[in-house]
Order: sequence, then C-alpha cells, then structure tokens
Amino acid sequence: MQNKLKRDLKARHLTMIAIGGSIGTGLFVASGATIAQAGPAGSLLSYAIIGVMVYFLMTSLGELAAYLPVSGTFATYGSKYVDESFGFAIGWNYWYNWAITVAVDLVAAQLVISYWFDFGAYSWLWSLLFLVIIFFLNVISVKGFGEAEFWFSLIKVITVVVFIAVGLLMIVGILHGGSDTAIGWHNWNIGDAPFVGGFSSMIGVAMIVGFSFQGTELIGIAAGESKDPEKNIPKSMRQVFWRILLFYIFAIFVISLIIPYTDPRLLRNDEADISVSPFTLVFEHAGLLSAAAIMNAVVLTSVLSAGNSGLYASTRMLYALAKEGKAPKIFGRLSKSGIPTMSLIATTIVAMLCFLTSMFKDQQVYLWLLNLSGMTGFIAWLGIAISHYRFRKGYIKQGYDVNKLPYRSSFFPFGPIFAFILCLLITLGQNYEAFLQDNIDWYGVLATYIGLPLFFFIMIIYKFIKKTKWVKYQDMDFSRIDEN
Repeated sequence: MQNKLKRDLKARHLTMIAIGGSIGTGLFVASGATIAQAGPAGSLLSYAIIGVMVYFLMTSLGELAAYLPVSGTFATYGSKYVDESFGFAIGWNYWYNWAITVAVDLVAAQLVISYWFDFGAYSWLWSLLFLVIIFFLNVISVKGFGEAEFWFSLIKVITVVVFIAVGLLMIVGILHGGSDTAIGWHNWNIGDAPFVGGFSSMIGVAMIVGFSFQGTELIGIAAGESKDPEKNIPKSMRQVFWRILLFYIFAIFVISLIIPYTDPRLLRNDEADISVSPFTLVFEHAGLLSAAAIMNAVVLTSVLSAGNSGLYASTRMLYALAKEGKAPKIFGRLSKSGIPTMSLIATTIVAMLCFLTSMFKDQQVYLWLLNLSGMTGFIAWLGIAISHYRFRKGYIKQGYDVNKLPYRSSFFPFGPIFAFILCLLITLGQNYEAFLQDNIDWYGVLATYIGLPLFFFIMIIYKFIKKTKWVKYQDMDFSRIDEN
C-alpha cells in the first residue's frame, strides 16, 4: 500500500476540472430562466455581481491551496485556522453534498437519455451503467480521472464557444435562420426590459446564478494530487475564473439578443425536456434542425462530468477526514495506484440512492435529492472566506512575510469579507418567499435550509465531545506539510 496520494494532475487537468465543475445544466438549461425572471440587463448584472464574489473566493482558495495543497482543503483549513469542530462539520457536509450530488446527476442523466431511449420502469438501468462508468474512471488512477474530466469538459467548452460564435453571427446578420423572431437590441426594449421584476427578481436570479457557479472550488480538492501546486494552482485559478465568467456573460448576452425574455419557453427549466434549453432554441433559430439532439448529448456529457467530479471530490474529502482522525481509519487506506478505494466504495454506495427512482417518479426524487444537497456548497464557500481571512491575519500576527506566499490574494481583507457577506445573503435568502406568505411554507423552508441546522448540529456535537477551542492567531500552525 502507498501512504501518499500521487501528484499526477497537470495544470490542464486542474483548469478543466474547475471549468467542468461549473459549466453544466446551470448554463445549458437554467440560464434561460434567469433572463425570463430578471430581464436581459438584470440577469447580466446578477451574473457579474455573483461572478465577482466567486472571483474573490477563488483568490482566497488559491492562496490557501498553494500554501497548503491537501485534498482536505476546506476541512483542513477550517480545523487549522478556525476551530477543529468547524473543519469537521465542513468536511462531513461537503462529503455529503457531493455524494448526494452524484446521485442527483445520475438521476438527471437518466432523465436526459430518455430523449432517445425510454425504458420506463427499468430506466434505473441507465443510472447503474453510468455509475459503473464513473466508478471505474475514479478507481483506475487519478490521472485517468483527470483525463476523463479533461475531455468531458472540453466538449462543454467547445459547445459554448460554438454557441457564442453562431449567436454573434446571427446578431450581426451574417447567419440567417428560419425564425421570424426579431434579433438584436429590440429584445432589450420590449415590455419591462431591460430590468424586469425589480430587486426581488434579481435576488431570485442570484440564487440560480450562485448554484450555477458551484463547482469552481473543486480545484482546491484536486490540489493534493496536482503536480507543482505552488505554480499550477495559482495559474489555474486565474485562468479558470475569467474563462467561466466570459462563457456565462457572453452566453447570457447572446441569448438575450436572440430570444426575448417574454418567450414562455425560457421559464421552463427541466432537464427532461432539452428542447426548451436556450442553447437549443438559439441553434434552432440558426436553422440547425438537429439542435435538440446535439444539445441533449452535450447535457448528458455535462451531468456525467459533474457526477465524475462529484465522486472524486467526495472520495478525497472522506479520505482527508480519515487521515485527520475525523472518520474511520479504513477510509484513509490507499491502493497501489494511490486511490482511496474504501472511501470511493463508501461514496459510491451513497450515490446508489439514485436507484430510488425505480420506486418513485423521477422528478420527485431528483428534486428531493437536490434540496438535500443544495445548501452545503454555499457553506463550503463561507468556510473558504472565513478560513482565508483568519489564515492571513494569523500569518501576519506571527511575523511572516506575505510576499513570500506562493500565491497572494491581492484584495485582502476586502475580498473575503465581501464574499462572505454576499454569500451569506444568498445562503439565507434562497427561499425567502416562503416567509412572505400568509401561512409560512414550513415544508419548503425545511427542504431548503435543512443543511444549515445539520451543519451546526454536527459542529456542536463534535465540539462538545472533543472539547475543541477557537484557534487563536498566535497558536495557528503554519507548517507546510505534504499530502499524507
């Protein structure tokens, strides 16, 4: 048995892992809903503001991960620079988040593939097939996972680039499709455009946008297995954010000029009906009759990519928890190829929750699982902001020179503070409408916010049992350890 993870992930793998983690159904399917709800300008502004927040979070994570590149990331940083119970709770919540998300992605893949093949009561066989595929991609070697994710993500990137190119050609009049719909700035002036629904609509859109960007933090999980992390992590951090932001901003801009926000099809946000994806609608406007089939294949690739990354992330988090004594030791064992096999098997078993779809309606189970996992991604982001702020404060307090950091966030302390406040507002406001009704929708509140009390419950129980204390700046350990 090996006692270390293998650093086989190259810079191109890190870049594509982060891109693949955030470019998915949130862009290909849900982007239309943001325009329909907030209008073209409202949706663009929401993406820009949330994008700035994610940028600050990425720079914070970049500073932490370049200094201490371990697979535990949020859990390790939370334990070392905040409180051991804080790191424990973040680690287990993040493991749970991605383990459940794998199940969610497998259910989504099952829905998407029914476009071509609908096996009815036996549709769960597709989930089984896809689970077997991503399991073997993860169990072979970390390089195998990295290569698979690189090509999965490349398909999505090419699709977005082609989409933007086709859209721009239509907007300037070079490419003419068979649609009678007006194209251009006219769509920004109809009805209540460019801003629709006021501030409340922008808040609602911010929730969708925030979920769409989740996955960018996966690069931190991969830090423990990256080659030359001091060089490659900062490089990937800088490249990934701008690529993702440009992809989203340009894509939303193109959609808003080609499809009016009043188009009722934009409000439908369902993976089971890819024909209403704004990408499909734009390609159809361009005269590409097979657009629905092409986009269905791309969305299928997206959900498989997300499942592949999710299985990797949750496996590495469980492994890191075991190495730190916060999970059973068996999950800290590595295979000869440097894979935490027992952690992978445990996470795969949790992902098999997707097979509940053979007993219930697909969409019901999908939404149930999605609600369970939705909050914990934002908790991880909040953990990054808190950990980075305290890391830098303690680093300076103990007399270290920030100029000697492998990568230094240029916006401290504003960056992590801004990211924390905005992320907290999004976290608490995810289902604020439930509190505005005459009778509060307690079921909706529970489904949305269950992740928060679960996080604090885990943290308080661990703190009570282990008698942990808040880490003081002068007591922080800044020794740099290799992944173990």
